[in-house]
Amino acid sequence: MILNTLSAISPVDGRYRKQVEDLAKYFSEFGLIYYRVRVEIEYFIALVELPVPQLSTFQKSLYYDLRAIYQNFSEEDALKIKEIEKTTNHDVKAVEYFIKEAFEKLGISQYSEFIHFGLTSQDINNTAIPLSLKEAVDNNVLPVFKQILEKLYALADQWKDISLLAHTHGQPASPTRLGKEILVFCERIEKQIELIQTIPYAAKFGGATGNFNAHHVAYSQIDWVAFGNTFVNEQLGLYRSQKTTQIEHYDMLAALSDNIKRINTILIDFSRDVWTYVSMGYFKQKIKAGEIGSSAMPHKVNPIDFENAEGNLGVANALFEHFSAKLPISRLQRDLTDSTVLRNLGVPVAHTVIALKSLLKGLDKLELNKEAIDHHLEENWAVVAEGIQTILRREGFPKPYEALKALTRTNEKITEKKIKEFIDTLDIGEKVKYELRRITPFNYTGI
Repeated sequence: MILNTLSAISPVDGRYRKQVEDLAKYFSEFGLIYYRVRVEIEYFIALVELPVPQLSTFQKSLYYDLRAIYQNFSEEDALKIKEIEKTTNHDVKAVEYFIKEAFEKLGISQYSEFIHFGLTSQDINNTAIPLSLKEAVDNNVLPVFKQILEKLYALADQWKDISLLAHTHGQPASPTRLGKEILVFCERIEKQIELIQTIPYAAKFGGATGNFNAHHVAYSQIDWVAFGNTFVNEQLGLYRSQKTTQIEHYDMLAALSDNIKRINTILIDFSRDVWTYVSMGYFKQKIKAGEIGSSAMPHKVNPIDFENAEGNLGVANALFEHFSAKLPISRLQRDLTDSTVLRNLGVPVAHTVIALKSLLKGLDKLELNKEAIDHHLEENWAVVAEGIQTILRREGFPKPYEALKALTRTNEKITEKKIKEFIDTLDIGEKVKYELRRITPFNYTGI
């Protein structure tokens, strides 16, 4: 069977491929190979800049040609590397040999032994992977998170004056405003976006077990720690972990996973709230010609975008949870369990992006049903009891809470008429009674 969107095992590469196509350049096998080539080339250039004595004669005018190796990297190039890997049975070594062939074509093969000089494969993987992740988050994930945030702020402003019956424990509670309830999610998301931008993309770069052993034995006069810091921090734009084993300890990657997971959890909470408001009739959904809500029930318009978002966010979070729990653990100086896990980094990122796009689609389809919202407020006059008893407390009225409790905790429906009749019986001044009569479920919404 030929691999395509119909035969793909994962829906990320099948059903949802069009929504996450842009992520392929970061997380696919092609993407991983590209970033490895890019790091290897930039490392060689950094050695020339140092310079390593044997590279002092290298013509810097060739930097353009060297960078073209990864800037013009093609699928054909990636396939060549995979072909080399069949012989080497080592993916990073195959990249090294590919670059050596490129050096030969450029007529600079005399310098080719300084490709991958003194490095272990994890020096490449643990810089290539955080670099690809950083660029994917910066270019594809954060912009959509911010797009969601902007949309929610716009809706909060649009609906800032809409009085809404609140529900605590699923029961009618003190009224609120719809715009304010959306602002709750805005604040939560905004703070997490601020946090995510403080997490460094940590990289390991220090030789076989993190000590620059090979580098130091070859050139003991060079400060390799300073070199590594400059290369990783300044040239690659990452953060070099100073004390490592053979691999990056992944604590920062765990922090990033947890941070994205928190934002996703907030959005699951939001999706469920909107779903509930739709089921209560507070929102209608724009109907698109030709769409079907149920194969059996013609009347249905399902909140599928919010359900799709919730489901995909849940899948993403399950993997982010595994990353943050598993990746920081490795036996002694290194075991290989991190390798196969890291190859799945793009999966939860893709499910997150799919969910965010579903949310945006769903939000665009929402139509406020003010009639239903107002009806629900009108049906729940008991919620003003809190305000009434609080003013009575202010006035020194004896046992006001108990008086309101006796009025409202009955099986009889509490109406506007009953509330006003109750106010009329109170032994208080007419000015305070007037103040109490003005409280309604529509205006008892606080600040």
